[in-house]
Amino acid sequence: MGTEMLDKKGVWFTALSYMMWGLLPMYWKLLEHVGPVEVLAHRVLWSFLFMGGWILAFRNYGAIKEAFHELRTNRKALWMMAGASFMITLNWLVFIFTVVSDRVTEASLGYYINPLVSAALGVLFLGETIQRSLRWSFAFAAAGVLVLIIGYGEVPWLALLLALSFGVYGLCKKMLPFGAGVGLWMETLFVLPLALVYSVVIALQGTASFGTTTSSDTLFLILAGVVTAIPLLAFATGAKRIPLTVVGLLQYIAPSSMLVLGVFVYGEAFTIYDLIAFCMIWIGLGVFTFGRVKQKRQLKRAVSNSI
Repeated sequence: MGTEMLDKKGVWFTALSYMMWGLLPMYWKLLEHVGPVEVLAHRVLWSFLFMGGWILAFRNYGAIKEAFHELRTNRKALWMMAGASFMITLNWLVFIFTVVSDRVTEASLGYYINPLVSAALGVLFLGETIQRSLRWSFAFAAAGVLVLIIGYGEVPWLALLLALSFGVYGLCKKMLPFGAGVGLWMETLFVLPLALVYSVVIALQGTASFGTTTSSDTLFLILAGVVTAIPLLAFATGAKRIPLTVVGLLQYIAPSSMLVLGVFVYGEAFTIYDLIAFCMIWIGLGVFTFGRVKQKRQLKRAVSNSI
């Protein structure tokens, strides 16, 4: 895989980011008595302020200026940023709602499916080649979801919405030239007016938790921006140092952590239907990952032979 594989700092930063994302349900559980939309509004607000402070601290004014210029002169980039902003906001809301409604296991299912959704979007919109391994992966994942539908008599909409929203978000981000920090700041900027209006309205109605209930609630709502930004910054630091194949393998840390939390910490039900479904999806992911690694090696071998 080359010397990039030996960059331990890159591996550790990337793994740490996925571990933090995987443990994030524990944080939202601390705010489960606060309305999910209010939590989301503060997540947007304080992420915007935190990343703004980060950009100022590192004097990254040039990147901000370039980002605004790009959005002003490139309509496609403007629409992609709007799409990314909407999709990540939707993903945050659904994830918070899933956690506080005691469905962490379903959230983990969504993030297990996400790599397959991302691959499908790449094939549909970016002209990427569809491999036989990807077809088999979809077949196993679809079978797993079908088992859940038969077992529970309902579609796991929250899991599918998490996977789809994050997949489309990744697709939009792929078409934008901005770095992780500036990207997050711009994404939150797009929905900041809505977050502020909502916060003001519920404050005037007397139904807001921020500043009116306990000091811990207020503190946790403020720190929502920090717990959102820190994993992203760790990922941005680590992922650029290691091959994409390794990043792909490490991404399963997050849903695995969520699954452990849901079943063993929060005592959520894990029936035989869940076991069969997750096994089918794990097999699909195994086939998908093996196919990607094999493709990477073949490409590298072809490049070496041509030199």
